[in-house]
Amino acid sequence: MNKLLNILNKIHSARIQFLKFIVVQLLLGSATVFAASAPVAEDVIALLALKQEQIIRLDQGKIVAFEIEEATQKELAIGLVMYLPSSPAKIAAFFKQGDLALVDPDISTHGEIKPGSTIETFKGFFFTPEQRNEVQNLLAAEAGDQFNLAAEEINSFAALKKKLTGANETDQITGVSQHYRQILFQRWQAYQKRGLAGIAPYVRATASANPADELRSAATSSRLLALLPSNLQQAWLKYPTQLPPATEERFFWLNRQVEDRPTAILSHRIQQTNDNSSVILARQFFVGHSYNSSHLIIGCLPYRNGSIVFYAHRTSTDQVAGLGSSLKRSIGREQMKKQMIKNLKQLRSEIQSF
Repeated sequence: MNKLLNILNKIHSARIQFLKFIVVQLLLGSATVFAASAPVAEDVIALLALKQEQIIRLDQGKIVAFEIEEATQKELAIGLVMYLPSSPAKIAAFFKQGDLALVDPDISTHGEIKPGSTIETFKGFFFTPEQRNEVQNLLAAEAGDQFNLAAEEINSFAALKKKLTGANETDQITGVSQHYRQILFQRWQAYQKRGLAGIAPYVRATASANPADELRSAATSSRLLALLPSNLQQAWLKYPTQLPPATEERFFWLNRQVEDRPTAILSHRIQQTNDNSSVILARQFFVGHSYNSSHLIIGCLPYRNGSIVFYAHRTSTDQVAGLGSSLKRSIGREQMKKQMIKNLKQLRSEIQSF
């Protein structure tokens, strides 16, 4: 159980850091225009069914949690909303002073994947000599939860192992790094062409994990998503259908430390923004290990004399499935909430002192 708590703590601490990264992109990205039916802060507050005492606490600057119904036995979900007596413009100015490394120190390298990208786009992802154990484990990968790989990907590492027989450590690290970049490139291509249908399952010792099903379930179960303009909802659910006019789309790859291991992550987001409010939909459609997928909705809207920041986050992980699932999910959810609140308090303090 202690191992589970440690894993969940790291995963959801990472998600808060990812929230900060997304807010950077949200507030500093190119301005677009909301559809006429875009929500306002009062719409969100009503949808979340916040009680009067919660609204009072919100107005006092306290972080308020709202319940999210979890869609599967492997899902952990929570939502938080926070009022900041700062304008969206001030929040943007705060983030302009730093770069991504300052926002999330666990990210060692990252990059944006643009239309027409080649495998060279991923050249910043590589394993180091200090990560030789990860390299050796990949060469010996098999069905299980140590890595998130499809059956063909596992077979490709077995073939690579034979090819590298007799190679020195440096050549092995280089070869595995190149091969993993190829997998990332192919997974991005498949998702870009076919959306959720292009996501290959992760093979396990028993039943495979299917991040496509998890992400589809997370999206269709979201009350906040239902509040957004219908053309944005459909574009998200049916991607790669044509996006609504003036909607920004971006892809990212990340290499960050999770459980003291390098973790490749592929992320997709779409954004609609006007002069003083933004909504982002983001999903992690490939994660190297530890958890399967992530679905995020973030909004920053004018509220009273400042801004209201709300987000709903769903993470699917095999760590909370199986025997004792109810207890593990309850413990994991509480740990997740505590860590998220801690990080949001720190974020608020930094912005207010800016």
